[in-house]
Amino acid sequence: MSTDTREQTRRLGVETTGIEIIDEADRTARPFDLFWPWFAANVSVFGISYAAFALQFGISFWQGVLVAVVGIVVSFLLCGVIAIAGKRGSAPTMVLSRAAFGVTGQKVPGVISWLTSIGWETFLAITATLATATIFRELGWGGGTATKVVAALVTAALVVLASVAGYHVIMRLQSWLTWITGVVTVVYVAMTVDHVHWDAVSALKAGTTQQVVGALVLVMTGFGLGWINIAADWSRYQRRDASGASIVWWNTFGGALAPVLLVLYGLLLAGSDQKLMDGISADPVGTLATILPTWVLVPFLVAAILALVSGAVLGIYSSGLTLLSLGVRIPRPSAAFVDGVILTLGTIWVVFFAQDFLGPFQSFLITLGVPLAAWAGIMIGDIWLRRRDYDEEALFDARGRYGAWDWVSIGLMVVASVVGWGLVVNLFADDASWNNWQGYLLGPLGLGGKDGDWAYANLGVLLALVIGLVGTLALRRGTVRRQEEHLGAGREGHLEGHGEGHPEQGPGAGVGA
Repeated sequence: MSTDTREQTRRLGVETTGIEIIDEADRTARPFDLFWPWFAANVSVFGISYAAFALQFGISFWQGVLVAVVGIVVSFLLCGVIAIAGKRGSAPTMVLSRAAFGVTGQKVPGVISWLTSIGWETFLAITATLATATIFRELGWGGGTATKVVAALVTAALVVLASVAGYHVIMRLQSWLTWITGVVTVVYVAMTVDHVHWDAVSALKAGTTQQVVGALVLVMTGFGLGWINIAADWSRYQRRDASGASIVWWNTFGGALAPVLLVLYGLLLAGSDQKLMDGISADPVGTLATILPTWVLVPFLVAAILALVSGAVLGIYSSGLTLLSLGVRIPRPSAAFVDGVILTLGTIWVVFFAQDFLGPFQSFLITLGVPLAAWAGIMIGDIWLRRRDYDEEALFDARGRYGAWDWVSIGLMVVASVVGWGLVVNLFADDASWNNWQGYLLGPLGLGGKDGDWAYANLGVLLALVIGLVGTLALRRGTVRRQEEHLGAGREGHLEGHGEGHPEQGPGAGVGA
């Protein structure tokens, strides 16, 4: 893309930065700024639905409270740690991960990350489409095929347009959406509080340790761990002298605040009405609307769609960056557009042709959640070990200090994934029979096999994260020390030029994006 074309694109408000290092002059964000995208993406009534998912493990209200608070806060805290890398290297998460996996080896977790992001955003678009159809039926306006088609196209258009525009537009958009969706969510709580019946909630029987662990893993995967592979994408515009602790705090606080409150309320609401709890499985947001007065359904629908779009925008923007990091040489807006098209096609397929989407989606999440958790453990361990900023030139040069392949990290990810998959089972065997191969270690390790008490605890996700973290701290300390030996003092590793001479930073990934 020529300089003139880039300037025209910038004037239109479209971010032209791809995966190259952010110029110092553009690094003006403060840690507090991280609050807005994380809060806006998670202040959605969809969070209430997760309470129903957790209760379906057979746990009590108070166990649900424990699961919600611990699972949500800890998972977003892990996102906050990953976000520190964005400040240290001024590049997207999957580029920074090259320091741990090698410039070429990073493509292994990069593919997993890209698939996970696409899956998540498609799920959010599907949820928005189904919610629209349900609310239209409640209003007596139809809700059939025509409604779903329009809803799917409008949702996809909003997501694609915002993600193509890029970082600065998204940050402004998220600050507006925070207030809109926040206010409507508060109104929803006020108008449904009479549906809460403490007698029914308190009568929920306590579950076993295994059931609590299963619900905890679901919540962690559905919230913070679902975002962890893009956490540094939003901190790469932070000032270099920004406090790492502040970045962790605002990332965690912004991401966890709304979900904790919403899931806690959802436990009261879903625990009061078994029919509501069951309906959420098929249509998470639309079912929540069925207990509202008719006159408030339209503003509820608008706010619900905007909240889901808010989350999808973050994901599609980042999945586009991940696509570029895999070596696809197209401009950044084009990468976001490509992922948006995939999202649209996936939404159409699931809404109009698939018989059930929650079952296969949950199965898909757990399957990709294992290697993603392994990557997260490795990345967190790598960040923990580093004392200096990244060598930004070397992130784009397979001959540099990070090398082409880091076989220790790749080996750790493979081992953690193999162990992790052996300790999870397909929760929806009938709907996703293609995934019934998991759980092969539950019997040999004396955990009761696929029908035992530990079968649905999904220990594999947590264990994969721990293996990645502990393995990195134990095996890569010397490697990280050698990588940092020759980094200069002062700005500690920040090199001038920002890699403009590297082929990867041409029309597909760099200033030409």
